[in-house]
Amino acid sequence: MQNQQIIFASRPTGAVESGNFALVERPLVPLGDGEVRVRNLYLSLDPYMRGRMSDAKSYADPQPLGEVMMGGTVGEVIESNSARFAVGDKVLAMGGWQLYATQNEKLLQKVDDTHIPLSAFLGPVGMPGVTAWYGLNMICAPKEGETVVVSSASGAVGSVVGQLAKAKGCFVVGIAGGADKCAHVVNDLGFDACIDYKAGNLRDSFKTALGTKRIDAYFDNVGGEILETVLGRMNAFGRLALCGMIAGYDGEPIPIKNPIALLVNRVRLQGFIVTDHMEHWPKAMAELGEVVASGTLKYHETIAQGLASAPEAFVGLLKGKNLGKQLVKLS
Repeated sequence: MQNQQIIFASRPTGAVESGNFALVERPLVPLGDGEVRVRNLYLSLDPYMRGRMSDAKSYADPQPLGEVMMGGTVGEVIESNSARFAVGDKVLAMGGWQLYATQNEKLLQKVDDTHIPLSAFLGPVGMPGVTAWYGLNMICAPKEGETVVVSSASGAVGSVVGQLAKAKGCFVVGIAGGADKCAHVVNDLGFDACIDYKAGNLRDSFKTALGTKRIDAYFDNVGGEILETVLGRMNAFGRLALCGMIAGYDGEPIPIKNPIALLVNRVRLQGFIVTDHMEHWPKAMAELGEVVASGTLKYHETIAQGLASAPEAFVGLLKGKNLGKQLVKLS
């Protein structure tokens, strides 16, 4: 059998392009002891992948050149040399941008898609959902009646953050790019308001959305001008969960111009990487699974078709073309 894979061919200088990837075919090798062969069904595309494309020092090793592009997958076991997994089992893994993944049993997590769609384990019941759960509950820690703001509010992480905050009785304002995305955030996801950062003056938009309210907790996915504007609206002793800084991924990092706002408002700012907190994953996934299965938590998926579509879909993700979770359907 031949396996189709997308490898990382070159490091981008500036914006990522489809030419930074290459589609190849390679034969599947026999399984070793404790190994499992998985037919990947869905591939997750996530902004963190852009950071791994750089060889600069970071919290994780960079994506190696010439190797299969990393990425989360859900799929079905088709061959097993493991007592823990049987043919037909559905699994969550870092299976990469390929049709088939051959992995050690220790790197797979069995999932039950009886009541939860399989693709949701890459979104609201997977890494994005757990990221939202951890950043909101463990860092932002909002109380009923407080004001919570989240950027990239129509995305896979931000959409969950806002809904969890609403369930806690908070006043929730999202930030998204474009009128259609803002309408989705308010009408479909139930946020109290949404700021369209593409509409014009950010400061005026914040005044309209917040009125006299100031921000108690901010979940940041973008950094840049939006972070700068939020800092000027924070309440004393506000909490800021720094999850991503996508505004600076394709170029030089964007500095905070007015850091004194952190001191004046005694803001607690904490950056976090969700894989540093694996002890919280079982509880988070159980809670998220319940609200997804019941339909209480709403989510949207943008799905590209076929492995070959992954590079262009990833480029579109970084440009904000997707709504909700960006996936590639592989089979």
